Amino acid sequence: MAEAKRIPTNLRTLLILEILGKNDRAMTATEINQQLGLPKQTVHRLCETLEENGFLSRLGNSKKFQVARRLRDLGSGLLHNSRDHIARNQILREVAQSVRETVNYAVPGNLGMNYLDRVETDWPFRIQLPIGTSVPFHCTASGKTFLASLAPKKRKALVASLNLEKNTPNTIDDAQTLLDELGMVRKQGYSLDREEFIEGMVAIAVPVFDPNNRYVAAVAYHGPTQRMSLTEAIDRKEILQNAASNLSQVLFQDV
Repeated sequence: MAEAKRIPTNLRTLLILEILGKNDRAMTATEINQQLGLPKQTVHRLCETLEENGFLSRLGNSKKFQVARRLRDLGSGLLHNSRDHIARNQILREVAQSVRETVNYAVPGNLGMNYLDRVETDWPFRIQLPIGTSVPFHCTASGKTFLASLAPKKRKALVASLNLEKNTPNTIDDAQTLLDELGMVRKQGYSLDREEFIEGMVAIAVPVFDPNNRYVAAVAYHGPTQRMSLTEAIDRKEILQNAASNLSQVLFQDV
């Protein structure tokens, strides 16, 4: 536990965010303060200020705080603007050269998976989903990797809260069927989009983890069914898995 007198005032908020960022669960102000040793009222006040400004949110109606959208956006922005962005893009380019389809790097957001980086295929005929696009969790390969990474209880709760909109005839709109598939995704280490998001488009994705085996993002590629088959994609899944391993090393090499 750090001594309060040794923590400069302008670092206290950052330390609160760091503690929450390193713990894979929501925490009360009291639990956070067990690692800080600040006056109880101070930590409560700082957490409430962070909540009011969109960096933290409450877990349901409890007293526990969790990372919120603004803090996730900050983290994504830091990764995007760092020197690691160049290395990350080079890894995606290597995958794109191997598979000759569009490759994406997507991170979870409030409404779905957000495309943070991508390398377009050089084919004239392609399906364009630009950087900044948000796609659903339940019917995309990237989204399924995120859902599958959750602990079973959290996974079930999140699936129950989703709008399982049927975008195509192949979209899974039954919660239990989706949960069964997510269990398989977790076991096999990759996920598929079988024309579930857009008719005529298929995709494969694998998760990217940090050194503590926590989910960070998905790396995926997609293409039109006229040119890309899921059988071929599965046969080449190791290309994505190797890229995910390289991405983890690049993004967290200083950890």
